[in-house]
Amino acid sequence: MSSISYEKDGAVGIVSMAKPPHNLIDNAMLQELASTYARAVEEGCRSILLRSSMRHFCAGADLNVLASERWDQKALARLWASLEDVPIPTVAAVHGAALGGGFELALMCDMIIAADTASFGMAEASLGLLPLLGGVQRVVQRAGLARGKEMAMFGRRHDPRALERWGVVNLVAAEAELPSVAISWARQLAAGATVALRGIKTVANLSARSGISAADARQEEVNTSMWNSADQARGLAAFAATGPGSAVFEGD
Repeated sequence: MSSISYEKDGAVGIVSMAKPPHNLIDNAMLQELASTYARAVEEGCRSILLRSSMRHFCAGADLNVLASERWDQKALARLWASLEDVPIPTVAAVHGAALGGGFELALMCDMIIAADTASFGMAEASLGLLPLLGGVQRVVQRAGLARGKEMAMFGRRHDPRALERWGVVNLVAAEAELPSVAISWARQLAAGATVALRGIKTVANLSARSGISAADARQEEVNTSMWNSADQARGLAAFAATGPGSAVFEGD
């Protein structure tokens, strides 16, 4: 039985975790998620919305298989590349609990929108573990060293408003409005200049991981890709003809 469902909403690939009861993570689920992201790109999607069709976004790893399904560094690098470096914007819509690996899956998205009733946490330390999918370093990246250590060492659940203040969550929405707000963000990103957005994502991720100099070293490459895109020409032509914000981009 599939753990992931997929549908297209225009140019948005909607990827829903659908593994009863709480989307507990195992290797098969992660591999299916990565292959679904790749499918969305292959089918011409220009953004991805990651969400859950269960009660919670994701309650973390399946402890029954955790010890036997350990990932080595090469496998982790492939996972991060397939989920975090997918060449289109990704938005996580989080309701219920996003714990452990579930929180880490949200952190691998470019943006996180959370219901006001959601909760986030890295509880691994209470089990004698540490976050296995890169959650510590991704919270440090977004919120700073002190907050990353605090979340991982204490293992407490956190209110989404606090994480919004810390810069971990982009936006908190009323629970009833989360689906409409999240798909609105994903549609806006899908309607954007996809080549330029890919370049923005590339240099932002490089800067966050390896510093400004690493991003600077790729700047000419991403600039050239943008200048060679048809959407760049459409954007400038529309600005000259009808003013800012009037371009209709096609993703090429």
